Amino acid sequence: MSLVRRVKSLFGKRSNQVYVSSPDEFSRYIYNGGYVRMSESPEVQMAVDKIANLVSDMTIQLMENTEHGDVRINNALSRKIDIEPYQHMTRKAWVYKVVRDLLLYGEGNSVAHISVDSQTGLIKNLTPFNMGEVSYKNSKDSYEIEFGNKTYKPEEVVHFVMNPDPLNPQIGTGYKVALKDVVRNLKQAQETKNTFMKGKYMPSLIIKADGLTEEFKTEEGRNKILDKYISSSERGQPWVIPADLLEVQEVKPLTLNDLAINESTELDKRTIAGLLGVPAFLLGVGEFNNDEYNNFIQSTIMSIGNIIAQTLTKDIIINQNWYFKMNPRSLYNYSLTDLVSAGGEMVKMNAMRRNELRNWIGLDPDEEMNELIVLENYIKQSDIDKQSKLHQDDTLEGGDTD
Repeated sequence: MSLVRRVKSLFGKRSNQVYVSSPDEFSRYIYNGGYVRMSESPEVQMAVDKIANLVSDMTIQLMENTEHGDVRINNALSRKIDIEPYQHMTRKAWVYKVVRDLLLYGEGNSVAHISVDSQTGLIKNLTPFNMGEVSYKNSKDSYEIEFGNKTYKPEEVVHFVMNPDPLNPQIGTGYKVALKDVVRNLKQAQETKNTFMKGKYMPSLIIKADGLTEEFKTEEGRNKILDKYISSSERGQPWVIPADLLEVQEVKPLTLNDLAINESTELDKRTIAGLLGVPAFLLGVGEFNNDEYNNFIQSTIMSIGNIIAQTLTKDIIINQNWYFKMNPRSLYNYSLTDLVSAGGEMVKMNAMRRNELRNWIGLDPDEEMNELIVLENYIKQSDIDKQSKLHQDDTLEGGDTD
């Protein structure tokens, strides 16, 4: 690739025909005259890894629309997608790569080729592409995906897209341009901190000497004065020096707080957290907040999960009543008390079996707890007029009241 095109791709200026998605181009920013990978930033790596881990922990469920609500389907297709979408990777590893491509390496894109078994007609593999070798080319009514020496049509692949490009919405965009300056600041702050902590040019004492100009011209002369007046054989032994000859002054070096390194670094970390949609405490800023964490699952994690589920539905499923979804329930930060309390209320309302509640809290099923139970005063709305107390005689029969 030419230098001009390399620079254009780095700063987000794309040609009218070709769109390159490559870690060599988009995953680097210019720093001190050289290229540095964006993934080398610990803060970006922490945020992306946390998101990818959580999204890949969700199960991919095949659902069907029915008259009485959506039900889960267990068949060969659901097993293929949720267990082994690619024969050489687990589902977690496969989804993990997709998410990292979307956030980091694919500049908002991740592509997997659909291969079909010629004998059974079933999906054989969803082979993920190395996004460093993927490019996109516009055609008259659509676009093409180039990988290696081959060109693929959109219907031949599963193309996951995040943050659609305003001019070409079929292609995603990432966070490289927005993160470039912030990551550069963090890199500079880390180098400043490392240099500062070495303390090479920060002596703790300065000794002023009068009338000894000639002796101070050579290192041997300076060492001679130190040996004569300052050096001592025992630790903590006081120095005895001429009052009119030498003056000793203590130097208090600047701290990282004085240089505002900590405050600047914290602000940059919060900026990265905000751009990637993760709580700042996941990057070491602030304290853990349960509500903020659960909101992170509901917003950022589920948003990426919906991208994956909806793309799989669009590119793979033919049946109009089927769709994929990702289940986030296990990701929320629940306490055992909350689970038992919520599940217990559902059991009382006949909305859950006790074995389902035991599964929530990690207990093995019990065959005696598979039946639905209900309180006797819970009845159907249509049976309200059948209560015996509403049909008692208006007059009471009894004995004498005397």
